[in-house]
Amino acid sequence: MLVFFSLLVFLPACRNPIDTTALNSLAKTDVDMIADTSLREMTLLMEDLLVKLYKRNPRELDKVKGMSIGQRQGQIFDTPGRLVYKELKNLQGTAALDLAFAPDYQGDRVFALMAGLVGMVRSSYNWKSEQFMLDSLDGQSLFNSARNIEVLAMRLSTARDTYGKLLLLSNSQQGEKEDLSCERTFGKMIAIQDMMAFTVVGKWERGVSSVFKNVVFLPMGM
Repeated sequence: MLVFFSLLVFLPACRNPIDTTALNSLAKTDVDMIADTSLREMTLLMEDLLVKLYKRNPRELDKVKGMSIGQRQGQIFDTPGRLVYKELKNLQGTAALDLAFAPDYQGDRVFALMAGLVGMVRSSYNWKSEQFMLDSLDGQSLFNSARNIEVLAMRLSTARDTYGKLLLLSNSQQGEKEDLSCERTFGKMIAIQDMMAFTVVGKWERGVSSVFKNVVFLPMGM
């Protein structure tokens, strides 16, 4: 470790350009590199989910005049760190997810759901886009996020308004051509977060029954 930090002090004095990619890799453990790959894959899956949900629920996009899917993508995925919007009453993470399913909410439910989901996932990676050897991921937070994604998928399929209609459409409905792409996307995200939790803590304790009994989101320490 002392040799590594001595190298960091020496390198700025070198006249040749520094290969920062190689330098960064020296500061990463195997778990760090797995975490970086996992978060990148989670981000791609969440970007894909945003597009799918807006295509299934175009009325939500129409609630904000002139808004486009591309603009919503930029608002969420081009903004690093925490996602705080007045439009969502400054709610973040699981609180924003709850807002997406609030019966009396008149705003863009897809935006609330995606901002909440992305914020929750980012929090499980300590709000960092990259992990290094001095960083420490919390296995419980990763585990909780996986369970919350399960709850989110269930609520998408069951939450209805006072007229009995689903608040948001995801998978295909009766009479439509079968499309379970949203379900598969959720499955992939759950698997990634579970894998990271298992990698970090080295044990497997799901406890799914108690989560689904209450159908509430687990705390994430936002």
